[in-house]
Amino acid sequence: MKYTQLGRTGLKVSRLVLGTMNFGPQTDEPTSHGILDSALDAGLNFVDTANVYGWGENKGRTEEIIGTWFAQGGGRREKTVLATKVYGSMSREGDTWPNEDRLSALNIRRAVEASLKRLHTDHIDVYQFHHIDRRTPFEEIWQAVDVLIQQGKILYAGSSNFPGYKIAQANETAARRGMVGLVSEQCLYNLAERRAEMEVIPAAEEYGLGVIPWSPLHGGLLGGVIKKEASGGRRASGRSADALANSSVRAQVQAYEDLLDKHGLEPGEAALAWLLTRPGVTGPIVGPRTAEQLESALRALELELSEEVLAGLDEIFPGPGPSPEAFAW
Repeated sequence: MKYTQLGRTGLKVSRLVLGTMNFGPQTDEPTSHGILDSALDAGLNFVDTANVYGWGENKGRTEEIIGTWFAQGGGRREKTVLATKVYGSMSREGDTWPNEDRLSALNIRRAVEASLKRLHTDHIDVYQFHHIDRRTPFEEIWQAVDVLIQQGKILYAGSSNFPGYKIAQANETAARRGMVGLVSEQCLYNLAERRAEMEVIPAAEEYGLGVIPWSPLHGGLLGGVIKKEASGGRRASGRSADALANSSVRAQVQAYEDLLDKHGLEPGEAALAWLLTRPGVTGPIVGPRTAEQLESALRALELELSEEVLAGLDEIFPGPGPSPEAFAW
């Protein structure tokens, strides 16, 4: 396993992040525990979740599955860098109540306590804001975070889905309070979706945040979906199917698969390996549903893409260009 520092912190994390959103809705508890054990055995020490995972009437279920895994002992919690998130409503359908979502000091306090209970732990290593809250000032958010840090319930704060200007605003506010501020940003970033390169990633680099890309295969679009269809395998569904209905996108994905096939590379592994070459990236989030998918993701760590392949990928999926030069002089 390869490790790096999380942004400007002293925290050492694996270059792949185990995403757990499928634990519960798609992957049962025993299989989820097996994936967690295999990840830890491989040296993958960074596990990401969120309080709302499990979704619908099962919100919090994913944290519970991780908590029962920690409860088995064997150094599982001590070896894991644990990240979870707060923002989404934890209200059940038909029982909506004020202050059960967003980033008010009240909800942050309640959400942390509930997550700690579900996770069977006394602290969260990286507590992430799942979205920006336009209603709550950062002065209030940081005051709540400061209390939790002083209580030993969280160690670091991170963001997710923040635009560049909010990363700047958050950390400038934190600096005025003498606080570390955000140490990571979890954003949508992959070969097919590179808009983060324009503002988000430069802001993260400027303020010393580690970048944690989510959906590195763009909902399966970059995982060899056309080849799988042709061989009678799993067909595209959801976002991938919608995207492939566009003839220009389909042609782009076909060119991507042809390039990698020419070089004997697996599309999903190459897409992860490409992210590992990008400036500012700590590690992409992989969300395996099975042990086999985890093994494939781990192989990406050993994959070195040639300059020819990297140039070809840039030609097929060009980025937006630097800001402001991409839209000004």
